[in-house]
Amino acid sequence: MPAIITRAMSVASIQDQTNAANLDTTVEFLVNATLQAQGFPRLGQGRMQTLPAFYSPELANTDVPLDQLLGGLRDHGEARLCFYGPPGTGKTAFGHWLAQQLGKPLLTRRASDLISPYVGMTEQNFARAFEQANDDDAILLLDEVDSFLQDRRNARHSWEISAVNEMLTQMESYRGLFIASTNLMENLDEAALRRFDLKISFGYLTAEQITQLLRQHLRQMGLKKPDSLKLARLLRQSCLTPGDFALVARRARFNPFTDANHVIDALLAESSLKSASTMRAIGFAEW
Repeated sequence: MPAIITRAMSVASIQDQTNAANLDTTVEFLVNATLQAQGFPRLGQGRMQTLPAFYSPELANTDVPLDQLLGGLRDHGEARLCFYGPPGTGKTAFGHWLAQQLGKPLLTRRASDLISPYVGMTEQNFARAFEQANDDDAILLLDEVDSFLQDRRNARHSWEISAVNEMLTQMESYRGLFIASTNLMENLDEAALRRFDLKISFGYLTAEQITQLLRQHLRQMGLKKPDSLKLARLLRQSCLTPGDFALVARRARFNPFTDANHVIDALLAESSLKSASTMRAIGFAEW
């Protein structure tokens, strides 16, 4: 509201009347503190996320054809979807892509935006998120839902149960497109799982998808083909995600790669950080 900005400007001006840069920083800090205290997201948290340069739903390894899903949502815009799988597999990115294709705004909320230490505040934040999405005719995307949709049988406090109950109530009454994403599907409440119309698994990239993404990134970096043995090792030992490629591409902006084999080494390093239980069997793809 205008009063929040006016008050922040007044306080900031009293604190520092000489440095304009400090004034801007102080105003933003005060506004964010007020918004957070009132249960609203901080400035900029509702901005549309920019999709990766090479984003395509064809590069998401899912158990449901995503083009068919898009067609179904164009005909029937009311749905409750759950995207689950390892971090970086493209769950949130696909939600942003869906919003673009459907021509709707996307309202994104994370666990840190919704969970409050104050009694009853978490439930109010849930209700406010669904209400705002309804008012804006937006797609509501809740990330990290395992943080607040945990199995109620494992709850230690009454407020944990009431928070899940409120979320289930809001899901039932919402008449738009609601998307929940999680890395920990096994932790979700059973009643919540039953309320999702479709649960879509996002897995690690296939050998063909890895090859396609690597080719695109090397072309952008102006690098030649990698050594065939290096590529074979990447396809054999890795459990890569689109997020790994995005991370390596960001690194290249300030520490450019001079050889395609170095790009593969960086991807293998990211893959090595993951649990050995996630490693895939050997795979091959034609360059």
